[in-house]
Amino acid sequence: MNDLIQPIEIHQADNMPVQVYERRKEMGDAAAARVADNIRELQQDAGRVVRIVFAAAPSQNELYAGLAGEQGIDWSRVAAFHMDEYIGLAAEAPQRFGRYLTDRLFSRVQPGRVELLDGLGDPEQECRRYAELLNERPIDIVCLGIGENGHIAFNDPPVADFADPYPVKKVELDEACRRQQVNDGCFAEIGGVPTHALTLTVPALMAGRRLYAIVPGASKRAALHAALHGPVTTACPASILRTHPGITLFTDREAYGL
Repeated sequence: MNDLIQPIEIHQADNMPVQVYERRKEMGDAAAARVADNIRELQQDAGRVVRIVFAAAPSQNELYAGLAGEQGIDWSRVAAFHMDEYIGLAAEAPQRFGRYLTDRLFSRVQPGRVELLDGLGDPEQECRRYAELLNERPIDIVCLGIGENGHIAFNDPPVADFADPYPVKKVELDEACRRQQVNDGCFAEIGGVPTHALTLTVPALMAGRRLYAIVPGASKRAALHAALHGPVTTACPASILRTHPGITLFTDREAYGL
């Protein structure tokens, strides 16, 4: 880890250490260094394939830029998964989350195995297929963000279930979630944002051995405050992260509100 990158504040929210950085790039570099350290440590076990779930969102840009530049990782021994995908979005659409991850990370580091959700087939069948892949072995690392409405993956408040019986499910997207896609510049207007998606459920995300949450920007301030200081409730799905025994949250001054 780059010891020159130091947080300007450290906060403890139940089980979750929160590291606050002055700028987004510093936040992303620090998170990338921590994730890379975790991967290298696991790969000391000869032949070990590290299983990682990656979020796809502009909030993760700095993390993936930093991670792509980390040395000493055998990416051929990484199995990569992602956590959500729109239903019905054309294969060539630039907003597809699988394309985002391919462009931002996978094409640069070439993981040995990449498993992408398919939003164009039968949703129920795809949920079963992807659940089987996730269940082959435990997930080692989850890199995730927090939405403006407090969602994690596409578990918006109306559909989030902390005891969900399924690892992957079809969901209807909350309007606030769809509006965020416009705010992030991914879509020109809300009418172009799909209404449904596939998502890993809250228990599937929480089953990861190590979680790294990366949450930058002023638009996330209200959601982050609720996640850190409010009750643990599906009204703010990200609040459940505070109960995970192996999570670190990285944020910047704008999101934290310093």
